[in-house]
Amino acid sequence: MADFLAEDNSCGQTLLKLVSRGNAIIAELLRLSDYVPTVFKLESREDREKYGDIIIDFSYFKTSEYVEKKIDNSPELQDFDEAFRDNNVEILTRFYLAFESVHKYVTDLKGFLEDLDEGVYIQQTLESILLNIEGKQLMCEALYLYGVMLLTIDWKFDGVVRERLLVSYYRYSATKDAAESNIDDVCKLLRSTGYSRVPGSKRPAKYPEEYFRRVHVPDQLPKMLIGRLRSDDIYSQISSYPVPEHRSTALANQARMLYVILYFSPEILHNENAKMREIVDKHFPDNWVVNVYMGHLINLVEAWEPYKAAKTALNNTITQINLRELAVRFGKSVHSLDASVLKLLKEGALTEDYVLDSIPTLMHLIRECNVTLRWMMLHITDIGVDHVKKCRQLREAVIVGSEYGPKSLFDLLINTSQIEFVIKEMFKDLLSKKENDWNVSKKESFERMEELSEVFSGSKPLTRIEKNASLQAWFTEMKNQINLLSYDDATSAGRKIVQLIQALEEVQEFHQLETNMQVKQFLAETRSYLHKMLRIINIKEENLINLDIIADMSYAWEIIDTFTELMQKGIRKDPSLVTKLRATFLKAASALDLPLVRIGQCNSPDLRSVSQFYSAELVSYVRNVLQIIPQTMFALLGEIVKLQTNGLKPLPTRLDKDKLKEFAQLEQRHKVAKLTHSISIYTEGILLMKTTLVGIIKVDPKQLLEDGIRKELVLRVAFALHKGLMFNPKSKANELFHHLKRLQSIMDGFKRSFEYIQDYVNIYGLKIWQEEVTRIINYNIEQECNSFLRKKIEDWQSIYQSTAIPIPRYPPLGDGSINFIGRLAREILRFTDYRTTSYINQMNAWYDVKTKEELINIKLFSQLQVSLGTCGLTGLDRLLCFMIVKDLQNFQVFHVRRTMNDKIFCSMLNSLNQQLQPTTKLVGNASKIYPIFVTKMEKKWPLYAAIILKVGQMQLIRCQILRELNFTCKFDSKMLSGCLDTFNKAILLDIQKHYADPNLPYPGEDNPLLFELTTYLETAGIADPLKKIYVTMRNIPHLPLFVFTFALALLPKLNFVKSAGGLFSKKLNDPCDGAPFVAGIVTLLQQFHAKNTDIFLHYIAQYLRSLMDSTISTTKTNDLSPEMTNCFVFLDNFIHYANIPRKNIEAIFPDYVFNEFYHYVSS
Repeated sequence: MADFLAEDNSCGQTLLKLVSRGNAIIAELLRLSDYVPTVFKLESREDREKYGDIIIDFSYFKTSEYVEKKIDNSPELQDFDEAFRDNNVEILTRFYLAFESVHKYVTDLKGFLEDLDEGVYIQQTLESILLNIEGKQLMCEALYLYGVMLLTIDWKFDGVVRERLLVSYYRYSATKDAAESNIDDVCKLLRSTGYSRVPGSKRPAKYPEEYFRRVHVPDQLPKMLIGRLRSDDIYSQISSYPVPEHRSTALANQARMLYVILYFSPEILHNENAKMREIVDKHFPDNWVVNVYMGHLINLVEAWEPYKAAKTALNNTITQINLRELAVRFGKSVHSLDASVLKLLKEGALTEDYVLDSIPTLMHLIRECNVTLRWMMLHITDIGVDHVKKCRQLREAVIVGSEYGPKSLFDLLINTSQIEFVIKEMFKDLLSKKENDWNVSKKESFERMEELSEVFSGSKPLTRIEKNASLQAWFTEMKNQINLLSYDDATSAGRKIVQLIQALEEVQEFHQLETNMQVKQFLAETRSYLHKMLRIINIKEENLINLDIIADMSYAWEIIDTFTELMQKGIRKDPSLVTKLRATFLKAASALDLPLVRIGQCNSPDLRSVSQFYSAELVSYVRNVLQIIPQTMFALLGEIVKLQTNGLKPLPTRLDKDKLKEFAQLEQRHKVAKLTHSISIYTEGILLMKTTLVGIIKVDPKQLLEDGIRKELVLRVAFALHKGLMFNPKSKANELFHHLKRLQSIMDGFKRSFEYIQDYVNIYGLKIWQEEVTRIINYNIEQECNSFLRKKIEDWQSIYQSTAIPIPRYPPLGDGSINFIGRLAREILRFTDYRTTSYINQMNAWYDVKTKEELINIKLFSQLQVSLGTCGLTGLDRLLCFMIVKDLQNFQVFHVRRTMNDKIFCSMLNSLNQQLQPTTKLVGNASKIYPIFVTKMEKKWPLYAAIILKVGQMQLIRCQILRELNFTCKFDSKMLSGCLDTFNKAILLDIQKHYADPNLPYPGEDNPLLFELTTYLETAGIADPLKKIYVTMRNIPHLPLFVFTFALALLPKLNFVKSAGGLFSKKLNDPCDGAPFVAGIVTLLQQFHAKNTDIFLHYIAQYLRSLMDSTISTTKTNDLSPEMTNCFVFLDNFIHYANIPRKNIEAIFPDYVFNEFYHYVSS
């Protein structure tokens, strides 16, 4: 047996590695099944309309030219297709590699069989391999795993979905035309079978045998394997189940192999009645639900319905008499076994001596418990009941006949798990000190024989004991015989110990030594030590191995979830139940042995990833069960906070004696204390679990509790943010404040409850609160910003999303936003819309253009800070940045692709430029030259205005946000604010010096200093949004002139209002607001080289000088015309928002003119 798997046996090693790879492939398929992008399912009408042209099933191969031509002919569709490829090519590649590995597996299996036939492996044939114990196991597993792979793909990936995945990979992959590519073979193997797990769907004809035949496996292989599985106990498990009634359980492993392998030889299922009768009688005499792989169950009544021979053979198992007998027997066993186990679990029952004396009895009890659990759990499942009436009838008959009660079966499960855990730990302890205990008992026996020989020699006086040479010699011989006992030769030592015990009993009887109590005691103690030595010999490693085999629970990997509710109810009722559940979780972990055994045997590098996957799945289940504790704690916390907020009066600093009783509120305080005690009890319950190794993942109960509290906090806070920030599109501005106030109240309640409870559960409440709230907001910002990104960040790529503590995603509400942060940003934009509001810079507020009522002011941003915290305000600012970037990109696309391609526009712009050059001259007849260009472009100005005014609006909001952040930072952390400000100035000075002298140091690209400092500065509000470069733009010819003419086009729509000190819309039906208009132009010019801003200012100055000259020469009044006033105010606001020093303007425009303007404005 060992020779076949020896390292120098290439045949055995090749087969072992193949089987190991098969288990790893199935693990990867199961892992990927949770990551199928939802868009490939095309479930909603919206998805079908949006992605229908680029996500196609195998019909693509018939119409590929038409599809590709359609995409190429549409620039929008082409761009969308490229963006979709960029976002999904990584995950598509992973799916394809997993699918390809299935094809490669079966190809390698066929190659191995061919090598066997050709004699590549010396002295090895298929027949000789099947005569070897390890060989026949591996050979059966190799074909069985291939079948499981195909079934798993059909179970976990809908046929149409995997076709879409493969077609998308085919279209986007660069390797599809490579010579070594197997994509055509993979597509043929994994094309849709028509199978669907949707309730009510029919099973395809000849499924799955036709599916299994897509890659032909030699017919001889499955027939020979079925022959071995029919006749042999290939895993030698019957020795662990000596009772005949347990034979089907003993052969369960090979029974599932038979189920899969029979599909490779379907003629047996159809026609060979004798073989099927033999298979059913041996493997399925009392069961019809099969665990195919890792808890995936199949009901044979449903699965074998189309096969005549198989169906006929199975009918013998599911007769009414047999069914009733099985149901009654196992139903009674549930109660009787549970009572027996509970008796043993009582304190003091399972002593070391009892376990040593009762190993066979205990093993039999555990065996009966596990067989009963297995049968009951498998046959009460609803597998197949939706499709086949017979399955439903069988299940109902089992439930009625066994008088099934979920609670009684659950009790048997947790009690069996507990006794297995206790006995296993005792066995391990006994095995670890086995030799030491043997030697101690041997020494004690030896010393007593030695003392008795001395007593009968007469040299050691003992009351009324006369010298007896024969007894002295006899006891001396006994001493020598005991001394000769060897621990290493357990069989011989065991026989000798039995003889020694018998001799000691006889010497006491025949020599009448029982009359002397001391001698009698010495003999009794010696026999006791010899008995103990005999029991110690019987403790073997095989006991633990048998216990692991018997306790296997891989069949319940999925159906154990049906007990989750019972587990949670039990914990809520008695938190100490967690100790028994710990044993249950460890029992469930036994399922991990199945896929890992072969991977471990060949030292495969896949061992870690596979064990990590299955361990993580089980740990996730453990977390799900124990989540009831944090849920209950939060419910209790809610009651505590309610009492503290509404029930308990705050104690004044001074209190009159006669009011002491009134403020004592003993009843309310007793309720608070009682609720707090309940929380402490739940905490104590989970901590009783102790640190446990589940698979390869170490589960620390304290960390589990903290993670559970974090998870519940995340769920509640995320829900509060989702529900609290839902807005009515027709609501008024004050309702936004009410929403934020309510949200503040909810968030304060959570925070206060954390502060109260942190000491009782030993957690850092404030730290958890800040980390999780920050994570929730950052995650939602990331998802909201995805709509502005070409390459999206999926959940599995996000640094904020977590498997253990997931942040919930709520469906969008159809307003264009993904989540609450987007809704909030768009609501603020709605109330500050330049078309309906006017912004007054001196007041830092927006006013309704019709009613002149104040809508939004700085108090809103203070309320945002209180309700969402610094991270929420920073996140809102970040989202606005993405919106600004999007609008600036739209400007670039529109201007470059459309306007700049207009030859008439370009010639007009060139002509105007020539007329205005140089900018230092006065333009003659200015009132006619400028309007000509402005008028001819009037159809395009509204599009530009919409973009630039929207950018300006968002910039003004960003300014308010950053002011609030800076104020809060200075107020809450003056030292941090000062430190960041100084550090920022120092870095800027160093950078300026570097540009003056390149030899001086400068932070390199790999230095994170500038990036990390920028994050801190923006969070602290130490930034100027109007100075920020949002997008990198190529130089646009005559851009300053174009922006200048755009400004001239919009200035007539504005009117200077002295009382408000700014430019405001002249007409209500032609809205335009001065502040966002100026801020938008400042932002646009900031995206280009600084010389563009200088040239723009030169054009403005030239226009003003020319206009003044024209006005003075034609009129006698000194009053400024509306055009000049608007232009002066615009220039003044531009200088203010762009933060340009006044002396820079003096170089291009007379200072005294500005002074006159200010005098005119202030008068």
